[in-house]
Amino acid sequence: MIGIMSDSHDHLEAIRAAVEVFNQAGVKLVVHAGDLISPFTSKEFEKLQAPLEAIFGNNDGERRGLRAAYAELCTLEDFKELEIGGRKLAVIHGTNELLVDALRKSGKYDLVIRGHTHHTEIVKGQTMVINPGETCGYVSGVKTVILLDTHDLSWETVQI
Repeated sequence: MIGIMSDSHDHLEAIRAAVEVFNQAGVKLVVHAGDLISPFTSKEFEKLQAPLEAIFGNNDGERRGLRAAYAELCTLEDFKELEIGGRKLAVIHGTNELLVDALRKSGKYDLVIRGHTHHTEIVKGQTMVINPGETCGYVSGVKTVILLDTHDLSWETVQI
């Protein structure tokens, strides 16, 4: 099982709640699809009991500071390809809908994880697309993360 989150926008209380959900669920990996915002958020992610993979989002302006703060946790990039439990994943923030659609249609990935819209969305198909919504709750008023079973691609949306 993996934990999926996005758009935490340096909301420390929400990040703490997400870390607690992931730790209690015993996830093997946490994937953050961008918009971490502030380097100081790394302190909360250090409490994860699983590795973290994260990417930059469109609001991550302090890239040098974020890279330094997260250096012990993960390498921050604009896009990542991961392999988890025999599944190939693409992780992108998702500001360009055409690019997200091209990744889905490429047939190269079992799963595309994206963020940016602040709304939870699951698109099933040959390539599944998961947007976990927003961890921060600033836009929708709902703070969510996703628990995903990589074996059968079943998921649970968790409000935090």
